[in-house]
Amino acid sequence: MAPNINIFGSIGDLWGNLVSSSAFPILLLSISVVIVVVASFLLLRRHMRNERALPEALQKIVLLVTVPKESEMAIREGQPQHELQSMLAEAEAWFATLGGMRAQRGMTSSIAGRTDHFALEMVVSGGLISFYVVTPRYLRDYLEQQIHAQYPRAQIEPVDDFNVFTPTSTVVGTTLRFKKPFFFPIRTYRQLEVDPLQSITNVLAKIPTGESAVIQYVVRSAKGEWHDQGARVARNIHQGMSLHDAVGKHGFAAFMSAVYHTFVPKKEKQDPYQQPRMPSSRDQEIAKSIEEKTSKAGMDVNIRIIIAAQTAQRAQAYLTGIVDAFSQYNMYEYGNGFMRKDPFKKDTLIHDYIYRRFNEKQSSLLNAEEMASVFHFPIPMTETPNIRWLQSRKAPAPLNIPNEGIVLGHSPYRGNDQLIRISRADRRRHVYTIGKSGVGKSVLLSNMIIQDIQNGEGVGVVDPHGDLISTVMEHIPKERADDVIYFNPSDMSRPVGLNMLEATTPEEKDFAVQEMVAIFYKLFPPEMIGPMFEHNMRNVMLTLMEDTESPGTIAEIPRMFTDTAFQKYKVAKVKDPVVRAFWEKEMAKTSDFHKSEMLGYLISKVGRFVENAMMRNIIGQPRSGFNFDDVLNNRKILLVNLAKGTTGEVNSNLLGLIIVSKLQMAAMKRVSLPEDKRNDFYLYLDEFQNFVTDSIATILSEARKYRLCLTMAHQYTSQLVRENNDSRIRDAVFGNAGTMIMFRVGVEDAETFAKEFDPVFNEYDIINVDMYTALVKLLINNTASKPFTMQTYPPQPGNSALAQQIIELSRMKYGRDQASVEQEIMTRSQLGGAATRPAVTPMAERSL
Repeated sequence: MAPNINIFGSIGDLWGNLVSSSAFPILLLSISVVIVVVASFLLLRRHMRNERALPEALQKIVLLVTVPKESEMAIREGQPQHELQSMLAEAEAWFATLGGMRAQRGMTSSIAGRTDHFALEMVVSGGLISFYVVTPRYLRDYLEQQIHAQYPRAQIEPVDDFNVFTPTSTVVGTTLRFKKPFFFPIRTYRQLEVDPLQSITNVLAKIPTGESAVIQYVVRSAKGEWHDQGARVARNIHQGMSLHDAVGKHGFAAFMSAVYHTFVPKKEKQDPYQQPRMPSSRDQEIAKSIEEKTSKAGMDVNIRIIIAAQTAQRAQAYLTGIVDAFSQYNMYEYGNGFMRKDPFKKDTLIHDYIYRRFNEKQSSLLNAEEMASVFHFPIPMTETPNIRWLQSRKAPAPLNIPNEGIVLGHSPYRGNDQLIRISRADRRRHVYTIGKSGVGKSVLLSNMIIQDIQNGEGVGVVDPHGDLISTVMEHIPKERADDVIYFNPSDMSRPVGLNMLEATTPEEKDFAVQEMVAIFYKLFPPEMIGPMFEHNMRNVMLTLMEDTESPGTIAEIPRMFTDTAFQKYKVAKVKDPVVRAFWEKEMAKTSDFHKSEMLGYLISKVGRFVENAMMRNIIGQPRSGFNFDDVLNNRKILLVNLAKGTTGEVNSNLLGLIIVSKLQMAAMKRVSLPEDKRNDFYLYLDEFQNFVTDSIATILSEARKYRLCLTMAHQYTSQLVRENNDSRIRDAVFGNAGTMIMFRVGVEDAETFAKEFDPVFNEYDIINVDMYTALVKLLINNTASKPFTMQTYPPQPGNSALAQQIIELSRMKYGRDQASVEQEIMTRSQLGGAATRPAVTPMAERSL
């Protein structure tokens, strides 16, 4: 006790001397001034920081970060630890860069507070776990660049700030802080055998829809002085100090000790015979761990947990579960750990959370490795349900996108939104699009068609559903109403004629015959056709086409074998000796029995169309209701509504096949026109596999010379493969289509297209493409671009009243009265002389 009495006596003597001194009033005044200045400074700083909080919060940008869960990056068997560490090392590298940022200094930051902090947040809301980065505007580009440097496939999307609170929810929250001084490390992913984030996300995944939770990390780079403190402690331990002495006093205790020893010098006992203390193995391990922590970049971190639940009991249960999940980071022997520190005022915690303020009193210092352990974006091995994954990767559009041409869509990528166009010259190499039903193909087609129509181009659309044409109709400008040809087979009151056998030159006749034979092969199984059917059909059709004054029709094919007078009338007009020989020699020597067999064989294929009143009134007219040459050369708008629900699937396919063949014939006739006189005609085929034959290869390879530009769409590649694995149509399309636009497809097709879009996209990306988003290989200056992602623009409202008027105008111009058509067909089907006279069209019909 004597030393203490001497100490207090010395202090008493010192205090007495000071009081009796003449300088005491000045000293007292100085201390009072210092106290007033310090108090004023603290009040001013608090006021300025509170005033700065709201404007600073409003200048922050909320970024939603999603990463892909790629199947090919699954854990390698036998090396889970290696894979885990290599993946989380990416997050550590990201935090090392952020921790290396220069901390704000100066008078402004000392008084008003630093503004270089950002927030990392794990949020469960609506049953979905999302990851956000909330950053000041001036740091946005830097943070995005650093995220993409470590997560090249990540998608960063600016979103509106979220709200986890509801008027009826019970809100609880807490903060987490270190148990020991900051230079003691916590357990990191390098010591753990599993992803530490999974324990936390598993708790979040149990929070149902209607309740929410947020784990918020407000982060800023630490000032460099923290390295010195940790290094000093480690050095003291190596020099033999005990852990207690090496650490020393901190905070208020250290301040008071310094004041005391200012007046009373510390006496150190020195024993020259005492051997220096050697650090134990445990002390060496502690020093090593402190050195490892201080060797990496550090960050000041506020950790807040906010719960909004239906009841207080449920909220506390969720909060306890999340706090307990952080116990995995505790290093009990010689390290650090987190402890729960409930706020004195809950409102202050909520206020700091909403404004994402950095509270220095709640700060913990973590290095890059520790930060990567407590927060990182999910990795492929994370099996927690309900995580918001990136369903498909995004890739940027090439730099040389054309500045002219129609707009296909736009490509948003990392803050840039590139308008995607395709040039006129590249469209002549054709466009191929594929995707499941309802993913956006029709939206893309309608946007392209509407642009072509509004640009005054010639357009043809073959639609097996009817919805596409209905949309296009509502956007046709009034000034182009006279160019519209609306072909709707279900409109039986005014059928539009369509005669495949309407041809003039020998080349056209030969092409028409070959196409009709191919059409029947397309409509019926090959084993039901055969060479005899093909032989007979070819000669019958060539015979019917010889009568240029009254061309024959498909509906008259059975009559050529049943009506001898009609047969003789038609054969008399044949000039081809081979065709005449078929009738005069081959058929003349055929017995009635074999003729009846052949007739039944033909009627079984052709009769189904002749016996149907709707089809008979269309294909039974000798003259087509419109001229296909006029459609192509004069930029008409041909809209073919082949809705299967009203037309029938087989009937729809037959009419579509005939129309496509007729357009191909008209395009090939342009060979006589100079190339600069051939107008581009854009033909759109939805579910195109139903409307093309094997000659599609010819169309794709040669039609571009005649300016017939195809845009083909369908759902899956198996539609292009016929029986016996006949893949000629598929090979022709894949080998000749210049631009490929792929929406979401099935698993089987993903394997095929993964090779086409490799290495930018893989199978996982292909089967998970977002709605109204496509993967594109765009032909640019006749060269295929690198694959990229593109979003389509939503459809715009149209004018349905004008569409009805245009339809009515087209009906009156190109359709004929049903009664007149049926009377003509009945007249042509009569026997003998009546059938030999061409039908006379009434004056009223001719005037229309």
